[in-house]
Amino acid sequence: MGIKLNKVAKAAKKYKHVLIVMRHAKAEPFGEKGDRDRNLTDKGLKQAKSVGKGLVALGLSPEQISCSSAMRTRQTLDRMLKSFDGEPIVDYRLSLYEGGVQSVFDELSHVKPKIHVFMIVGHEPTVSIASQWLASADSDTERLDLLNLGLAPASVVIMGSDKPFDEWQVHSGELIAVINVKDFD
Repeated sequence: MGIKLNKVAKAAKKYKHVLIVMRHAKAEPFGEKGDRDRNLTDKGLKQAKSVGKGLVALGLSPEQISCSSAMRTRQTLDRMLKSFDGEPIVDYRLSLYEGGVQSVFDELSHVKPKIHVFMIVGHEPTVSIASQWLASADSDTERLDLLNLGLAPASVVIMGSDKPFDEWQVHSGELIAVINVKDFD
C-alpha cells in the first residue's frame, strides 16, 4: 500500500512551516572504521538521490538543513543537495549524532521564523522518537503507529505547523506523512 504523494504535497501547503525529519540512507555495516565513519552503500546512494528528487516533486526543497556530522548522514545529504532548489543553509552537528532527542529540539530552537521548510538528517532511534514527541495529539494514529516501528533507512517524516520552528515544543506539529523511500520511486 503506497502513500499518495499528491495528498502529502497538498497537506504540506496548508502550513506556514514544514519540518522534514529523515533517517540517513542505507549504510555499510559496522566495521573497523567505527560507527561514525560508516559510508553509504551503493543502494544508499540511490536512495538518497530518490528522496531528494521526491521532496522537490512535493514542493518541499528545504531552505535550511541540520545534519548529523557522521559520514553516512553527510553522504546522504550531499547526494540530496544536488536535487534541491536553491542553496539551503546547511549545518553539520555532532549533537545530532550523539545528543539524542534533545538535539532535535535544540536545532528547532535556532531556526529563524522566516524559514518555511526545515530539514533534519539523523539517526535511529532519535529521529523516530523525536518525531513522536513533536507530533500533535490530533495527528493520525496510524501514522503515529508507524513511528513506533522506527524509520527504515532513507525514510522521512513530514510535519507542519503555523508556529515558527523556534516555538515548536512537544506535540506542536501535525504529522502529515511518514514516507518510505520506496514511495518516491
